[in-house]
Amino acid sequence: MDNSYLHRKKLLLVDDEPELLKMVSSILSNSGFKNIVTAISLSDGIAAARNEKPDLAILDVMLPDGDGFLLMQQIRTFSDIPIIFLTAKDEAVDKLSGLGLGADDYIVKPFLPQELLLRIYAVLRRCYKEDTAIINLDGCTVDFSRAEINKAGEIIPLTAMEHIFLETLARNEGRIVTVDVLCEALWGENPFGYENSLNAHVRRIREKIETDPSKPVSLITIKGLGYKLNTRK
Repeated sequence: MDNSYLHRKKLLLVDDEPELLKMVSSILSNSGFKNIVTAISLSDGIAAARNEKPDLAILDVMLPDGDGFLLMQQIRTFSDIPIIFLTAKDEAVDKLSGLGLGADDYIVKPFLPQELLLRIYAVLRRCYKEDTAIINLDGCTVDFSRAEINKAGEIIPLTAMEHIFLETLARNEGRIVTVDVLCEALWGENPFGYENSLNAHVRRIREKIETDPSKPVSLITIKGLGYKLNTRK
């Protein structure tokens, strides 16, 4: 599953460092985001959020005419867009302040470009569901918006856990997703001990999606590592 529907979202970046704004804008643009709005102060950020109507805002905490926390509170008076703080302030109290106000994530500078992108994708996916999230497999199609499989005309429902499992693999189409990552997606932050349950889910999902579950071609086991999902264009 590609990120094309996420790349159509408009992003607002607010930071008083021109070089950082340029760098982050470049990272986002190179990864496919083309609708990027920037601001360098609290007042400019409020105006941009109100007039440009972005789908997500990335705010610095330290601004010349206030701080990102106040900016977030001002934005919240007219918009409920997701907000990520991107800041050099890594004190626990600042992180708790941001998250306590309802921020969707908090990233500390310096950061890896890939980390920033993955966090943005995660927030956008959580807040904006793709209208037609359908993937094609060898013997069926999976419609995530309906939580169902169409297999030779037969409609097969997905359970909530099966939906999460397949969606996690689909977001990483063609790449290996480790057992630990899948268990965490299904059972939370402490997934230890769920490997047998994961295997049971894999067996049931293969019965639903594979033409021959004993010879899977879509949901592939990578021995000692995890699983990957092969889709068809």
